[in-house]
Amino acid sequence: MDSRFLGIPELSEAPSVAVVVDVMRAFTVAAHAFGQGAEKIVLAESLDGARRLKARHPDWVALKDGAPTPGFDAVNSPGLLRSVDLAGRTVVQKTTAGTVGALAVKEASLVLCAGFVVAEATARFLRARACDSVTYVVTGEDGRADEDLACAQYIARRAEAAGTDPGDFLGRAASSRAAAELAAGVRQGAHPDDVALCLELDRFPFAMVAAWEDSLMILRPSAAYQP
Repeated sequence: MDSRFLGIPELSEAPSVAVVVDVMRAFTVAAHAFGQGAEKIVLAESLDGARRLKARHPDWVALKDGAPTPGFDAVNSPGLLRSVDLAGRTVVQKTTAGTVGALAVKEASLVLCAGFVVAEATARFLRARACDSVTYVVTGEDGRADEDLACAQYIARRAEAAGTDPGDFLGRAASSRAAAELAAGVRQGAHPDDVALCLELDRFPFAMVAAWEDSLMILRPSAAYQP
């Protein structure tokens, strides 16, 4: 399996298969939302677009990066999301990196969104599809975020060989700038448990597949390749 690791600015053309990685915190949050019963997640192109969707669908749950903001119900934090009732609901998510990365590869034939919490399920999905070439989109810091690169490299290894040791990859993520900023309280809209939750390997048994539905980029969990 041929694997490429690119930042969002390096995406010159749509890949055939893309795995968009945002560990801290967009796709960890997305996985937790599904774990709490959310039906689907709309990946919004802008804050204004997310607000418009929320205005048209008052029962949807809108979330964003940073501090709580009028027009949004929640923030992009897995720890804080635990208090939100998501059973059967639609979530609208807009973040500075993860959702941008997913929308940047919207023309790909297959788009998966991932973090450590769904790493094995994502690798299993790729193995089942027998993908020849996969582009991993490292969303943070224009492709330099070590937590995202470490997760992408781990998934790529797992997609090729089931015996990969996660220790070094998780260690890199734990030592990343994003982890340090979250732990120090530099980033707004965070919970003290966020770093630990983002590094909880294979907490969820599903991959997350994004696709166009009714002119929106929709993320859904896929359990098709569970053992």
